[in-house]
Amino acid sequence: MPYKTSVIAPRGIRSANFTTKSITRPLFFSFSKSLEMMKKTIVIYPSPLVGHLISMVELGKLILSHYPSYTITILITTMNPKTTSQTTPYINRISNTTPSVVFHHLPTQELEKSQTIFEYIHQNNPLVRDSLDFISQSHKICSFIFDMFCSASLEVTNQLQIASYFFNTSGVNAFTVLLHLPTLNNSRKSVEHDDDTHLEIPGLPPILSTDLPSSSLNPKDASHEPFMFISKTAVQAKGIIVNSFDWLESRAVKAIRGGLCNTNSVVPPLYPVGPLIAEPAASDETCECFTWLDKQPRESVVFLCFGSGGVFSRDQLNEIAVGLERSGKRFLWVVRVARPKDKNEQSLASPEPSLDELLPEGFLERTRERGLVVKNWASQVDVLNRESVGGFVTHCGWNSILESVCAGVPMIAWPLYAEQRVNRVALVKEMKLSLWLNESENGVVTAAEFEERVNTLMDSEEGMALKERVKVARDEAKLALGDGGSTRSALTELVESWHHQ
Repeated sequence: MPYKTSVIAPRGIRSANFTTKSITRPLFFSFSKSLEMMKKTIVIYPSPLVGHLISMVELGKLILSHYPSYTITILITTMNPKTTSQTTPYINRISNTTPSVVFHHLPTQELEKSQTIFEYIHQNNPLVRDSLDFISQSHKICSFIFDMFCSASLEVTNQLQIASYFFNTSGVNAFTVLLHLPTLNNSRKSVEHDDDTHLEIPGLPPILSTDLPSSSLNPKDASHEPFMFISKTAVQAKGIIVNSFDWLESRAVKAIRGGLCNTNSVVPPLYPVGPLIAEPAASDETCECFTWLDKQPRESVVFLCFGSGGVFSRDQLNEIAVGLERSGKRFLWVVRVARPKDKNEQSLASPEPSLDELLPEGFLERTRERGLVVKNWASQVDVLNRESVGGFVTHCGWNSILESVCAGVPMIAWPLYAEQRVNRVALVKEMKLSLWLNESENGVVTAAEFEERVNTLMDSEEGMALKERVKVARDEAKLALGDGGSTRSALTELVESWHHQ
């Protein structure tokens, strides 16, 4: 493999794909290295999802930039070929540019068809135990930082007496919901969502129950118990690390630190150490985008991009296209294409439909002087930092929000899944960095609604106010990361906590 890697065999398993090693924790370090002489490492355990991996690797890089005496060891688990195809290029690039970050691959275990991500990662616990035993023979493990989906690993690190920290890849506002889940569920009689129910969650504006993930309040949902488990595990860690900064989510930060979000137990220290975002990584694939963007006037282009899971029906693509065309605005649109699947949900080998097939007849030709449509992927960080980009239509994934904030680009919020509706509430009503996009009763955003929101963002006084506000947020993000900033202070407190374990 082109990147640094080590693989540990699970107990009792032998395979041609890896070598089984006898792993024992050394009883007397004098037989090898003394504990004091060992290289210090921080072990980070992300879930297989690329968005979670990126922010946790960026956390490791932030630690190294201020505390270079450490190394960072990233435990990598692979769930399926799709996640591997998304994560491998990123892992290769980081490995080539940051030698102090080592990727340690757990052996791949078969993902059963009915398994959830929670169940799959939980079954990796023996592999995590073996890996930590192996790493401890050459490194002093100062702390273990685990992703929310990897919460079951706390069982292992508690047994090994390794100080462990919960990492929340989303924002503080979304984390207040997670912390408050036990209280919410104890106080509600109905297990179904109720469109008319406004919930009062400390640190958040009033929020509809339908804006919470479907698993939050419904015990019948398959993900309900796992998220309740995550909520209860978070407060058992030595600390909670969040990818945000004080200014951006100040009310939610105060609510958590004030003990308002979880009345059942004491919440451990909160460390907002963001924004943690990927660095620009332009490649030849995006040259067409950059060449086109650099010819457009300053802040004149609306950028549409919806993350790795942002796939729309043809009817919805048609509504977006009509709305864009009627708006008269310049645009760069990333259209992700879903591969056809068989009855077992396996992707078929048939070719993807072309953009001409997906979009309204003649749309590409009619808008070619002021718009560019690309298929499947564009380097989002690079695009957002182009001077010609003046607005961003986003699915409200937290990484995308932070990237837009750091680039100083106002947003139109179009959440699609997970905690993204919570993010939209915070983004529009609390942070005031985005416009709200309304869906019709059947869940479709109409061409008229899309056209109106784009024009409001790009032409109105309301849009101008958002632009000014997001530029303030951009400057506050830089201050947070600088000397004396809130992020730098939180990072210092976090690292100092390792010295007292």
